[in-house]
Amino acid sequence: MILYVSLVFYFIAFYSIGQLAGQAINRRRLVQLQNAAQIIPEGINSISAKLLSPAGSLGLRQKLVEAGRPRGLDVDGLMVLKVIFSLGGIGLAALISILFRLGGSQIVSLVILCAVGGFFAPNLWLERRIQARRKEITLALPDILDMLTISVEAGLGFDAALAKVVKNFRGALSEELFRFLQETQLGQSKKVAWRALAARTNVPEVNSFVLAILQADAFGISIGKVLRVQADEMRVKRRQRAEEIAMKAPVKVVFPLVLCIFPALMTVILGPAIVQIATNFIR
Repeated sequence: MILYVSLVFYFIAFYSIGQLAGQAINRRRLVQLQNAAQIIPEGINSISAKLLSPAGSLGLRQKLVEAGRPRGLDVDGLMVLKVIFSLGGIGLAALISILFRLGGSQIVSLVILCAVGGFFAPNLWLERRIQARRKEITLALPDILDMLTISVEAGLGFDAALAKVVKNFRGALSEELFRFLQETQLGQSKKVAWRALAARTNVPEVNSFVLAILQADAFGISIGKVLRVQADEMRVKRRQRAEEIAMKAPVKVVFPLVLCIFPALMTVILGPAIVQIATNFIR
């Protein structure tokens, strides 16, 4: 009985979510068409406003920004994805229950487990995207700073050097610098644009670089000297990070060595001796 009720709920909820997803898509199209006026019809309600608190919605929005908005996903789209995965987990639990002929309590436990797992699966995916993007930015920052330093010391202005970096580099950090240039060209102050860039990336090295640039601008320090110091510091940090990874490698090798290689080695070495000892004892 519980299985049939779960299946009925699954199909009804899936249809409702499809309707909400259609509304979210229409809303996104209207925002794109009316971008200048920023007018959203009152009849289109936010899905995230119904399912999340303002703090939760803001936290998800920040995570999506840090992840680089994969596939143009927004908070409403992420919530639709979470609910669809949750319903998919319920459907998977129903299928497993039918195939293995589980009992009532087992069905309930499996449905709850799969529904909760499906609901939080997009969060895990989003966290992986954030970590991958942060790693990409961290690895790209020293090379970008070197090129910025060379360009500024060669006589280019800082904005022109940034444009040159954006032209010659590809990746998340280059995209963020390009967005910074766009924001400043549209009239936003550089101080606000730099802080927005640091908030979007949320990488300690980028935060340190932005703070150094803001302090140089505030105190009138030569930007070339600041870039040279930052480039040297980032190269030192990159070397230290590589040394740290190298120091962790022997510890990580111990587990596969003990669990996989050492038993096979002992079997090859001691196997014949054990056979001979057993044969002698049998005689």
